[in-house]
Amino acid sequence: MGGSGWAETGPYQEDLGAAFRQAQARELAKDDHGFPGQSISELWRDEDWQEYILTGGTGTVLDFYALIDAEGGDDVAMMRPLTGSEVRSWAPNGRPTREQWEAALPQLLNPVGRGMGRCTVLYQDGEPAEIAYWGCTAD
Repeated sequence: MGGSGWAETGPYQEDLGAAFRQAQARELAKDDHGFPGQSISELWRDEDWQEYILTGGTGTVLDFYALIDAEGGDDVAMMRPLTGSEVRSWAPNGRPTREQWEAALPQLLNPVGRGMGRCTVLYQDGEPAEIAYWGCTAD
């Protein structure tokens, strides 16, 4: 298979790690994908969950074990924030709006490898408003 691109947004928090965990908890509450009663950290210790993610995945923030540093290298099952220069390549002022993100999404999904994710803060009226998440399933 070739991996499937996906995108979603979640509530803004200054702490991107906390926002990411909140987005995961919200997504898991909507759909446990047949793994009831487990937290995201418990799921990632479950070999069946790992197999599920690596052979298909959820097409959501649940496909990622952790949020890594923007300057870090890419690794499977890791969500990475965009660097400032990556953001400015499609949002020149460095404060992308939802509209700019949606317009840039086709180009943003293209370089993302299988099993990898990206995120960035989106702005409304110059203020942080939400966080955009996108990626590609590992299958």
